[in-house]
Amino acid sequence: MSENKTNFIIAVRSYKCIKKEKNTNCTDITALDNLSNKVLLRIIEPLGNQCIDTHDVKNMTELIKREAYYSAILISKKFTDLAINEMAKQKMEHISDDHMPPFDIEGLYLAIVDCINNQCVKKCGDASLGESVCIEKKANSCKLKGVTASAKYHFEQGSTGLLKNDLKTALALNK
Repeated sequence: MSENKTNFIIAVRSYKCIKKEKNTNCTDITALDNLSNKVLLRIIEPLGNQCIDTHDVKNMTELIKREAYYSAILISKKFTDLAINEMAKQKMEHISDDHMPPFDIEGLYLAIVDCINNQCVKKCGDASLGESVCIEKKANSCKLKGVTASAKYHFEQGSTGLLKNDLKTALALNK
């Protein structure tokens, strides 16, 4: 669940992942934003109903300072109120089951198009090729171009939830 949220943020904000490090209690993803600033995304999968507390936030704050990160996002299921307050003081973002930072619906649509275009380039050599020369074409249609068409329709309709599903599909095709 948290990995889906992480992939969503990476795609919508156009982050470029440069390193992923899995530890016993968390996964740290180092990424670059569009200005080449270093960003830390930390995923903590809690055991049971465990909440992220100030101890977790302080550990992350130390890492941010030590490794000179420009910004950071802590991702987990639940946070204590004190942890949320501490993150606000440290200018850290958080993502939980109850909170997702705002995002632009156009940015979401463009993230889908970018993801699909990258796949087209990998598979066919050019994202602008028509379906007639598409390697991914099956039963007279390209599944990559189909996701783009679906996303375009959902964007035009203002269907944010369906666009999120389109992004999940695009990311799944990327693997």
